[in-house]
Amino acid sequence: MTDYLKKFVLKGKKAVVAGGAGLIGREVVIALAQAGADVVIADTNITAGKKLVKGLVRSKGKVTFVTFDISQMDDMKGHVAAVVKNLKGIDVWVNCAYPRTADWGVLPEQVSAQSWRQNVDDQLSATALCCTTVADHMKKKGGTIINLGSIYGIGGGKFDIYNGTAVKPVPIIYSVVKGGIVNLSRYLASYYGCYNIRVNTVCPGGVADGQDPKFVKQYAGQTPLGRMARSEEIASTVLFLASDAASYISGATVMVDGGWTAV
Repeated sequence: MTDYLKKFVLKGKKAVVAGGAGLIGREVVIALAQAGADVVIADTNITAGKKLVKGLVRSKGKVTFVTFDISQMDDMKGHVAAVVKNLKGIDVWVNCAYPRTADWGVLPEQVSAQSWRQNVDDQLSATALCCTTVADHMKKKGGTIINLGSIYGIGGGKFDIYNGTAVKPVPIIYSVVKGGIVNLSRYLASYYGCYNIRVNTVCPGGVADGQDPKFVKQYAGQTPLGRMARSEEIASTVLFLASDAASYISGATVMVDGGWTAV
């Protein structure tokens, strides 16, 4: 008889969460660590990363921190190799990193050519290069790569939810980047499947993070479940895709959006 609960256990697995000190990333780190994985938080936020390590080590999690800037593409091979060497292998890599320029959030007609180039490079190009570099390390024994997409990489925006609030509409570059990441994952899943490497995308809806109450209410009104997501709900989905419970899932785009894209 199959032990189904055992399929969710990651004991002995080596995992990296790029952007692991962020809102969603930190919950992904916690989920993977609780499932038994050895986890590296790869982030530019040293203070938040080390604080998370301290808390998880107290609870007997095997977690370490390394400084990692996904936008530094010129030596991606060296940066990834250093992280993999630290772990002594790699089974799971999760891309939660979210670098962006100082002018992030301006209206579409105000985006400069320089901003377009830099944000697309720092987010989409960097994620692609990171994935192919990580996959090269996974070729011998397989592994899984999980990228973070978004509801805005699947459909257009519902801009009326921002009316009368202090929240800026989602930037046009964000939608372009997330749409690219969704299809990037499909391509990688097709290309690296012969090496037993699975690649999937998790697309969250809006995650609650102390936003303007009016915005939260207006957002919730557009969602069948009537609320925003909690970061742990995104992390649970990542944990599933990282585990053997998802061993035959690759190239999938998993919506974690409370039904936002269903209507």
